[in-house]
Amino acid sequence: MANRTDPLARNVHGTNPQNLVEKIVRSKIYQNGYWKEQCFGLTAETLVDKAMELDHFGGTYGGARRPTPFLCLILKMLQIQPDKDIVVEFIKNEDYKYVRVLGAFYLRLTGTVADVYQYLEPLYNDYRKLRRKLNDGTFALTHVDEYIDEILTKDYSCDIALPRVQRRWNLEASGVLEPRRSALEDDFEEEEEEKEEDAEPMDTDDRHKEYYRGRSPARERDRDRDRDRDRDRDRDRDRDRERKHDGYKYRDRDYDRDYDRGRDKDRERDRDRDRDRDRGRERERDRDRDRDLYRDREREREGGRERDRKDRDRGRSRSRSRDRYDRDRDRKRVRGSPSPQKEKKKEKREKKEKVTDGTDHPDPEIAEANRLRASLGLKPLKL
Repeated sequence: MANRTDPLARNVHGTNPQNLVEKIVRSKIYQNGYWKEQCFGLTAETLVDKAMELDHFGGTYGGARRPTPFLCLILKMLQIQPDKDIVVEFIKNEDYKYVRVLGAFYLRLTGTVADVYQYLEPLYNDYRKLRRKLNDGTFALTHVDEYIDEILTKDYSCDIALPRVQRRWNLEASGVLEPRRSALEDDFEEEEEEKEEDAEPMDTDDRHKEYYRGRSPARERDRDRDRDRDRDRDRDRDRDRERKHDGYKYRDRDYDRDYDRGRDKDRERDRDRDRDRDRGRERERDRDRDRDLYRDREREREGGRERDRKDRDRGRSRSRSRDRYDRDRDRKRVRGSPSPQKEKKKEKREKKEKVTDGTDHPDPEIAEANRLRASLGLKPLKL
């Protein structure tokens, strides 16, 4: 029951007001001791006392992401939804700066675009210091105007996503807002009026007297010096009137000088960085070129070794094939020519056959008879 939204509260941006805080952060707040002990039963009137006790602001911090009392009070305001008049009084409170920041952040979450610019832009003139608790639990120093500029220009603050607001120039073009009038503009108008009063035209006699009186060289030098001084003062005033990037603040001479000096240093630093980068790239290219040359030489050496190895292998294979061819040729030659012993046996066998055949008998009749018997397969005549 203590964590529910007021039944009489209206939806903000089409949803429950407490849903503007993310669920994880909301659950962290519900479990926090400050929420259970200090925020229970608070109303729009009693919440002011708790806001006056704040001494810092911030979102969640630490490893457990514990919420700050500032964030707990923001969720409580979303829960009870105080009236717009009470929130405006929070913003207009000049005695307690954290009460002002609390009301400004709540209005940034729930207010319309016109109300946001109407009530938050005057806070640009508040330069009081604020203590901000960072995510790691440490504190940092900031100012009210810086924080107002943060919630007007950024989409995330104190671990809460801010609703989107249109840019001021778009609202001025559509007629929703009037052009912003600076608080310093009245002072500049008074200075211009004083300058115009000092430059009122004199009478004719006075002009003649001043003309004849001012013919001396000393007065001419004084007049020129005064004219130069006025010109320098006008130039300085014009430079002082130069607005910042969004037109909300003015630059002074020291700021311009420091800005120009810092810009020159940045340019010089960029040139040095570019020069170092170019040198590094040149060294890298030289290193790559040397590496490629070394690789090409190694490839050529490997190719030469490979060719030599192939040539040696080819020479060995040729010599082996030649030797094999010679051995085969000798083997064939040896196989093709019969041995002397075989020749002798063959001659003896032929001679024996001739002797035993009887066909070579000196007697022709016996030789004829043996030839006939040999054809018939009979033994020759032994005579």
